Amino acid sequence: MRDLMGMMGKVKEMQEKMAGLQEEVEKLEVEGKSGGGMVTVRLNGKGVMLSLAIDPVLLTQEEVEILEDLIVAAHNDAKGKVDAAVQSKTQELTAGLPIPPGMKLPF
Repeated sequence: MRDLMGMMGKVKEMQEKMAGLQEEVEKLEVEGKSGGGMVTVRLNGKGVMLSLAIDPVLLTQEEVEILEDLIVAAHNDAKGKVDAAVQSKTQELTAGLPIPPGMKLPF
C-alpha cells in the first residue's frame, strides 16, 4: 500500500510538472532562417507562425519560386527548433521516471 501511495504522489507531481512544461512551451519563441538570413520565420512553442521577415532583394517577379522555397525552409528550420526545445524540456522533466520506450510526452 505504501508503494501505491508513493506512486500516486509521483503521478500528481508529474501532472504539476507537465502543466508547468505546457506553460513554458506556450511562451517559447524560436526563429528559423533560410537563404543566409534572407527569410526569417518566428514560431511559438505550439508551432504557430508569429512573424515572417523577407529581405526586399527577394521581392521580384523572377524570384517568387525561390522566395516560396525559402519561406518553407525557414518555417521548417524554426519548427525543428521548437520540437528540439520541447523534447529537451520534456527529458529534463521526466529524468529518472520509468516511462516506456516510444511514449511521447507531452501528450
